[in-house]
Amino acid sequence: MELTTIGIDLAKNVFQVHGMNAQGKTIVRKRLSREKFLTFFANLPPCLVAMEAFGSSNFWARHLQALGHDARLISPQFVKPYVKTNKNDLNDAEAICEAATRPQMRFVPMKSIEQQHIQAVRRVRQLLVQQRTALVNQARGLLREYGIFIPAGIRQFRHAMPGVLEDAENELTDLTRQLMADLYQRLLELDQQIADYERRIEELSRERPVCQRMEKVEGVGVLTATALAATVGDAKVFKNGRQMSAWLGLVPRQHSSGEHNRLFGISKRGDIYLRSLLLHGARSVLLRCKHKTDPKSRWLQRLIERRGFNRACVALANKNARTLWALMAHGEDYRLAA
Repeated sequence: MELTTIGIDLAKNVFQVHGMNAQGKTIVRKRLSREKFLTFFANLPPCLVAMEAFGSSNFWARHLQALGHDARLISPQFVKPYVKTNKNDLNDAEAICEAATRPQMRFVPMKSIEQQHIQAVRRVRQLLVQQRTALVNQARGLLREYGIFIPAGIRQFRHAMPGVLEDAENELTDLTRQLMADLYQRLLELDQQIADYERRIEELSRERPVCQRMEKVEGVGVLTATALAATVGDAKVFKNGRQMSAWLGLVPRQHSSGEHNRLFGISKRGDIYLRSLLLHGARSVLLRCKHKTDPKSRWLQRLIERRGFNRACVALANKNARTLWALMAHGEDYRLAA
């Protein structure tokens, strides 16, 4: 009986493989080391190979495709219902294999090397921003113990610190003053590193026409455009813009039964960082639309009056997500409504 579908439970060093034929009968159950993984698949006829979207899954999927297999990635939340009993590598591999055979299963788009390159630059910048925020919060908390209160915000801290360090009348000891000077110097270094990464992201955006098209949408900047290009890649994996918006968690969460249709707040599925960028961009547009008279601004003004600021913000983020899908999928330029 010919092997048609294989599920792989990925790990760092050991991989569990579960293979079935077209009738659903188990053909292969094997545990492979990382060194023997590709050799095993090189000796198999082409088949559907499924894995959870997990660390290193894009790497292995690209190599399996190079061997002629149809490699697919599945979100872990879609695999969990197929785990029949206790969780272990063998049961997980069987669940992945079974989930991959479902006709309506939704797979995660595989990322190319280029997408991972953009994503790596973006994530390193995000890490540096988080470190800068943590540093400022830590320093503000320490200074409060000496009766020195600096308002919240990185700009306020950056502006106030030189005066704090030069003030000989405050209660800072020599050691504490040196510690604060070290933190302030580290803040300046982080500022420079973040600025360098932002320049790299801008260069990546200028090199890609799809990013240039997306940046013309109100509320979409360099960070959002490059993040979307890195995360989505080929927008045609989504049937329409609503599917991509739902994938980003920008549609209502539903819990309906019979004649009772109940909708709640947004589902918040998908990439948290990408969704937050779209929402922050929409918020900036809403804050500037008050004194504008173009059709889109008038629509937003009416929406704010009718539904409130926060719901209007989500509605615009949803609309932008659908617009961005159209720009990516069809390769057209953005046209502002007349």
